[in-house]
Amino acid sequence: MKNLRLKAARAGMDLSQEDLAKLCGVSRQTISAIEKGDYNPTINLCIAICKALNKTLDELFWE
Repeated sequence: MKNLRLKAARAGMDLSQEDLAKLCGVSRQTISAIEKGDYNPTINLCIAICKALNKTLDELFWE
């Protein structure tokens, strides 16, 4: 399932996929795959993304 909440939060902070990837220590392709729903990130990566975007796990990853 696509992660539109992640994409919206990233865009809301005016960050590219590359920018977010650098903040989290992963590749741009990883962020793209998460947004497209093609990759299920580890909990540690989820936490890193949440910290970078100033969001909670609930807001970005859990229904």
